[in-house]
Amino acid sequence: MKAPHYASIAEIAESIRLKKVSPLEIVAAHLKRAEALQLNLNAFVHIDAEGAHTQARRAEEAVRNGAELGPLHGVPITLKSCIDVAGWPCPAGSALRRNYVAQVDATLTARLREAGAIFLGNTNTPEFLMAYETDNLVSGKTSNPWDLSRSAGGSSGGEAAAIASGCSVGGVGSDGGGSIRVPAHFCGLCGLKPTPGRIPATGHFPAGVGAFAWIGVVGPLARTVADVRALFNAMAGADPGDALSAPVPIRPISDAQLRGMRVGLLESKALGEVDAETDAALQKAANGLAAQGFVVEPLPLRELERAIELWWFFFGPAIAHLFQSSVAGQEAQLSAIFREYLQFAGAQITLDELLGACAERDMLRATILRQMRDVPILLSPVSTTTAFRHGEGTWRPGAKQCYRDTMRFSQWLNLTGFPGASVPVSVSSEGLPIGVQVIGRPHEEELVLAVAERIENGRGPWQAPEI
Repeated sequence: MKAPHYASIAEIAESIRLKKVSPLEIVAAHLKRAEALQLNLNAFVHIDAEGAHTQARRAEEAVRNGAELGPLHGVPITLKSCIDVAGWPCPAGSALRRNYVAQVDATLTARLREAGAIFLGNTNTPEFLMAYETDNLVSGKTSNPWDLSRSAGGSSGGEAAAIASGCSVGGVGSDGGGSIRVPAHFCGLCGLKPTPGRIPATGHFPAGVGAFAWIGVVGPLARTVADVRALFNAMAGADPGDALSAPVPIRPISDAQLRGMRVGLLESKALGEVDAETDAALQKAANGLAAQGFVVEPLPLRELERAIELWWFFFGPAIAHLFQSSVAGQEAQLSAIFREYLQFAGAQITLDELLGACAERDMLRATILRQMRDVPILLSPVSTTTAFRHGEGTWRPGAKQCYRDTMRFSQWLNLTGFPGASVPVSVSSEGLPIGVQVIGRPHEEELVLAVAERIENGRGPWQAPEI
């Protein structure tokens, strides 16, 4: 097995089963690295060294006693600090939740425990998750392990920084407009935004109800597609706490199913212009798939301009309205970027506008699905460029790094509920990772991951940052 902090889930789990390495050794190596890099990266909100050692001792005892072991047995992972882990502070980046301690595990947390995962700690987010840079008044900003002057992305930026730097083998984030895929792209990782309900969001803050339920989802991040798949398989499944969850079984994808498959190279002027290196990475991924027998062809999608407008209606004014009452009178405790979000998202909406937008969203989703009837997979950028410098990201219209302009490639999937994965493809001339987005139809995550893995195979081994 390679250095423990960059080993895969399969390598760690197999080495533990074969008694080649102890869970205590694996956990100790990851905790040592997390503690060494915390000052520079600030990826963690909470490191539970004592709890991790206790879990590792139990995992070692299970191996020694010949107990049945789960697929993640002894594998150290992290979770975004908006996901409940019993006994841990889970502040979601806000001083208003500084004293919140989860009483019970989120559903996905319990499933990962059952699969044998060991929890190291939870990771940093922007306040209430509402930005693409991870910075807040409680725990400060998280830096990108490829370049400490750059953002690790948001809102799962702490999670991405921890995994890319080898502090964690993999973990869980959430995504309401690219918040898994953008940090994965910025930090050179794989990240999956699933169909709403495919992994239950029970125990996530904000709660997965109403507009949150199909705009925001929870999903895995890791260094390889195989590791993302392992985490997805452990967490997926129906749960009564998530109104959108359904008993969709895990479906293996065979080589025969992929042979000759049509893949659309997404074209839409609504999504903005990408820089030359991002476009080159997209073409590299497309050429790699074509060389493996996929039929890759341009696919213009209609109605994406309206999809972006509707996404902002829900993510902006509708969700901002839900926040307004809970933060009223406490504005001095809010971070600057969250106040900026409320400033530009806080338009009043009427009941007629909300009902009309809900209906239009469903019809628009059907329109886009009809266009993908014979092309089950699309390729696109994740965002218009690589990781921006700290402090450049903004909700301010017209700014160079305005989120409503730079992140449109990711945002429309949250409006329509489509799954999408980011997979790293190349590195820019400035030494920053560039990911490509693999987009699928609802409940076809397995196909998305299978195509992402083919891109990964064509790219070569994963590259670690020099940190």
